[in-house]
Amino acid sequence: MKNISLLFMLTSIMATAQINRFFYEYKFIPDSNNKEEVKSEMMLLDIDQKGSNYYSRDKFVADSTSMAQVQKQIKGGTGNISISRRNNQGQVGYKVTKSYPDFKTYLFTRISMDQYKVKEDKKPEWKILPEKQKIGEYNAQKATTSYGGREWIAWFSIDIPFQDGPYKFYGLPGLIVKLEDTTGSHMMTLVGNKKMAAPVASEEMDVPGNVSIMGLGGKELEISKDQYKKLWKDYVNDPTKNMREMMMRNGGDNSKVSFKVRTQDGKEISDPNQVFREMEKRTKESLAKNNNPIEPDLVGN
Repeated sequence: MKNISLLFMLTSIMATAQINRFFYEYKFIPDSNNKEEVKSEMMLLDIDQKGSNYYSRDKFVADSTSMAQVQKQIKGGTGNISISRRNNQGQVGYKVTKSYPDFKTYLFTRISMDQYKVKEDKKPEWKILPEKQKIGEYNAQKATTSYGGREWIAWFSIDIPFQDGPYKFYGLPGLIVKLEDTTGSHMMTLVGNKKMAAPVASEEMDVPGNVSIMGLGGKELEISKDQYKKLWKDYVNDPTKNMREMMMRNGGDNSKVSFKVRTQDGKEISDPNQVFREMEKRTKESLAKNNNPIEPDLVGN
């Protein structure tokens, strides 16, 4: 990767509809009570002259496929909307955007049926240290910061002239090529990059009426971090509240969007009350096993 010249990198960011895509291997421990289970996700950091986008490759592919299915059914006049999810839907659901030159940062995420655009009100404050080492093929220098309820160690390289990095991290003299918290729970390592055409922006889905489709299309509601914390607390206390409210907005029936789940023994259930009970059970079990988030301060951990 090091043989990519500085001229090449600078030229690529100026090109029309071109991006520099950086691939990060993200390893994380979701359950602090089970540190032997380490999960991995390929994350993408797309940089152009306007800013950057950081997101899961697998989730992007899964969402694109699902949106194509929904659009086809809507245009075909299908009464019920059915989505066949890919086996690999991605394990990281959020996206982070930064706009240049002010590095205004937003976290795009959802809670149950609702999608949010959470404005970041703090920037990383770095302490740059003299220690240097080779990270992959890059000469890198060490820096530390306290951010989001964790202590972080970053390695940045001036070989790559972008003051950006994975997740919400930025502000060092070069691209962050490795980032890890001091507990070893979250680690992002640059494993590749390439210049490519910018992805085509997805169109907003024209869903009839007030039907909502979880996690797909629609507008995100912009909120503050404090507002997000309250919404998250409410969700933890009552995981299916938003879904019940959505059902009531649709007249109390599921004629437009059907809810179906399979229990652990393989039985399919479609009665809304049974579905909600099963989903609440699953959500609480999932929350218990995903108690080690990348940003503990955001969820009150």
